[in-house]
Amino acid sequence: MFNWRRPTNLGVKDGLLAPCRRTPNCVSSQADPADREHYVAPLSGSMAEVLKAVQSLPRTRVVQSHASYLYAEFRSKLLGYVDDVEFYFDGARVQVRSASRLGRRDFGVNRARVEQIRRMLTPRP
Repeated sequence: MFNWRRPTNLGVKDGLLAPCRRTPNCVSSQADPADREHYVAPLSGSMAEVLKAVQSLPRTRVVQSHASYLYAEFRSKLLGYVDDVEFYFDGARVQVRSASRLGRRDFGVNRARVEQIRRMLTPRP
Protein backbone atom coordinates (compact mmCIF):
# COMPACT_ATOMS: atom_id res chain seq x y z
CA MET A 1 0.00 0.00 0.00
CA PHE A 2 1.62 3.32 1.10
CA ASN A 3 5.14 3.86 2.36
CA TRP A 4 4.65 5.80 5.60
CA ARG A 5 8.32 5.92 6.62
CA ARG A 6 9.84 9.30 7.35
CA PRO A 7 12.20 10.66 4.72
CA THR A 8 15.87 10.27 5.54
CA ASN A 9 16.85 13.71 4.22
CA LEU A 10 15.15 15.77 6.94
CA GLY A 11 17.02 18.13 9.24
CA VAL A 12 19.45 20.99 8.82
CA LYS A 13 22.73 20.36 7.06
CA ASP A 14 25.19 23.26 6.69
CA GLY A 15 22.38 25.73 7.45
CA LEU A 16 20.05 24.31 4.81
CA LEU A 17 16.88 22.27 4.83
CA ALA A 18 16.54 19.62 2.12
CA PRO A 19 15.71 21.03 -1.30
CA CYS A 20 12.30 20.36 -2.79
CA ARG A 21 12.01 17.63 -5.38
CA ARG A 22 10.83 18.69 -8.83
CA THR A 23 7.27 17.68 -8.00
CA PRO A 24 4.84 20.53 -7.17
CA ASN A 25 3.97 19.22 -3.69
CA CYS A 26 6.66 21.06 -1.74
CA VAL A 27 7.41 24.64 -0.75
CA SER A 28 10.58 26.00 0.81
CA SER A 29 11.86 29.38 1.88
CA GLN A 30 15.31 28.27 0.78
CA ALA A 31 14.24 27.57 -2.81
CA ASP A 32 15.25 30.05 -5.50
CA PRO A 33 12.82 33.00 -5.28
CA ALA A 34 12.46 32.81 -9.08
CA ASP A 35 10.97 29.31 -8.64
CA ARG A 36 7.36 30.41 -8.11
CA GLU A 37 6.18 26.83 -7.74
CA HIS A 38 8.39 26.00 -4.76
CA TYR A 39 9.49 29.28 -3.16
CA VAL A 40 7.71 30.68 -0.12
CA ALA A 41 9.03 33.59 1.96
CA PRO A 42 10.64 32.84 5.33
CA LEU A 43 8.59 33.42 8.47
CA SER A 44 9.11 36.07 11.14
CA GLY A 45 8.87 35.16 14.80
CA SER A 46 10.50 33.03 17.44
CA MET A 47 10.65 29.25 17.49
CA ALA A 48 8.42 29.30 20.59
CA GLU A 49 5.77 31.20 18.60
CA VAL A 50 6.11 28.80 15.68
CA LEU A 51 5.77 25.80 18.01
CA LYS A 52 2.63 27.27 19.57
CA ALA A 53 1.11 27.89 16.12
CA VAL A 54 1.98 24.41 14.87
CA GLN A 55 0.58 22.72 17.97
CA SER A 56 -2.72 24.57 17.53
CA LEU A 57 -3.34 23.03 14.11
CA PRO A 58 -5.38 19.81 13.78
CA ARG A 59 -3.88 16.38 13.04
CA THR A 60 -0.38 17.59 13.90
CA ARG A 61 2.37 15.65 15.62
CA VAL A 62 5.55 17.43 16.71
CA VAL A 63 8.34 14.93 16.14
CA GLN A 64 11.37 17.00 17.06
CA SER A 65 11.76 20.40 18.71
CA HIS A 66 14.97 22.22 19.62
CA ALA A 67 15.91 25.87 20.10
CA SER A 68 16.58 26.34 16.38
CA TYR A 69 14.73 23.43 14.69
CA LEU A 70 11.19 22.08 14.66
CA TYR A 71 9.87 19.11 12.71
CA ALA A 72 6.19 18.19 12.60
CA GLU A 73 4.00 15.78 10.68
CA PHE A 74 0.59 16.87 9.45
CA ARG A 75 -1.99 14.26 8.41
CA SER A 76 -4.77 14.88 5.94
CA LYS A 77 -8.26 14.51 7.29
CA LEU A 78 -9.64 12.10 4.72
CA LEU A 79 -6.94 9.55 3.91
CA GLY A 80 -4.27 10.35 6.49
CA TYR A 81 -1.57 11.34 4.01
CA VAL A 82 1.47 12.79 5.76
CA ASP A 83 3.20 16.10 5.06
CA ASP A 84 6.62 16.69 6.62
CA VAL A 85 7.08 20.29 7.79
CA GLU A 86 10.36 21.70 9.07
CA PHE A 87 11.26 25.05 10.57
CA TYR A 88 14.82 26.30 11.06
CA PHE A 89 15.57 29.50 12.98
CA ASP A 90 18.68 30.91 11.35
CA GLY A 91 19.03 33.86 13.72
CA ALA A 92 17.18 36.44 11.64
CA ARG A 93 14.12 34.57 10.41
CA VAL A 94 12.50 31.16 10.35
CA GLN A 95 13.22 29.09 7.28
CA VAL A 96 10.45 26.64 6.41
CA ARG A 97 10.00 23.57 4.22
CA SER A 98 6.69 21.74 3.82
CA ALA A 99 6.46 18.67 1.58
CA SER A 100 4.03 15.87 0.90
CA ARG A 101 5.51 12.49 1.68
CA LEU A 102 3.68 10.72 -1.15
CA GLY A 103 2.29 11.60 -4.53
CA ARG A 104 2.97 14.34 -7.00
CA ARG A 105 0.37 17.04 -6.40
CA ASP A 106 -0.90 18.53 -3.16
CA PHE A 107 -3.44 21.02 -4.57
CA GLY A 108 -1.69 23.86 -2.74
CA VAL A 109 -2.05 22.37 0.73
CA ASN A 110 1.59 22.83 1.77
CA ARG A 111 1.69 26.48 0.64
CA ALA A 112 -1.66 27.19 2.31
CA ARG A 113 -0.41 25.67 5.59
CA VAL A 114 2.72 27.82 5.60
CA GLU A 115 0.65 30.93 4.89
CA GLN A 116 -1.79 29.98 7.66
CA ILE A 117 1.11 29.72 10.10
CA ARG A 118 2.46 33.06 8.82
CA ARG A 119 -0.91 34.71 9.61
CA MET A 120 -0.85 33.15 13.08
CA LEU A 121 2.58 34.72 13.69
CA THR A 122 1.60 38.17 12.42
CA PRO A 123 0.66 40.54 15.25
CA ARG A 124 -2.85 41.92 14.99
CA PRO A 125 -3.45 45.66 15.58
